[in-house]
Amino acid sequence: MKNVPTSPRKMRLIADMIRGQKVNVALNLLKFDNKHASLTMEKLLMTAIADWQASNGDVNIEDAELVVKEVFVDGGRMLKRLRPAPQGRAHRIRKRSNHITIIVSDVNESNQSEEKETK
Repeated sequence: MKNVPTSPRKMRLIADMIRGQKVNVALNLLKFDNKHASLTMEKLLMTAIADWQASNGDVNIEDAELVVKEVFVDGGRMLKRLRPAPQGRAHRIRKRSNHITIIVSDVNESNQSEEKETK
């Protein structure tokens, strides 16, 4: 997801919380967390699950043990605004945004690919 209007630092706290967790656990963590960034991350995780299901149509999603394999947050564009300051000056306000990437995979699938790489 691109240009989410939350600072990357705040979003990385949420990303660190769900990285490596099973999808069901990650969804529960996001649902009951009171940070504003959790809502965005929850929607994005649901989208990642739907994308995984679309690409793996032959596998039943209840049988698959989905895991949040990778989550990373990069800085996005920055809106620069001016705020009045004393004695006729102005201070710059930087309104930050971020880009979020979530990769969801099956536990069994990732174990097989690691075994192939080591051989």
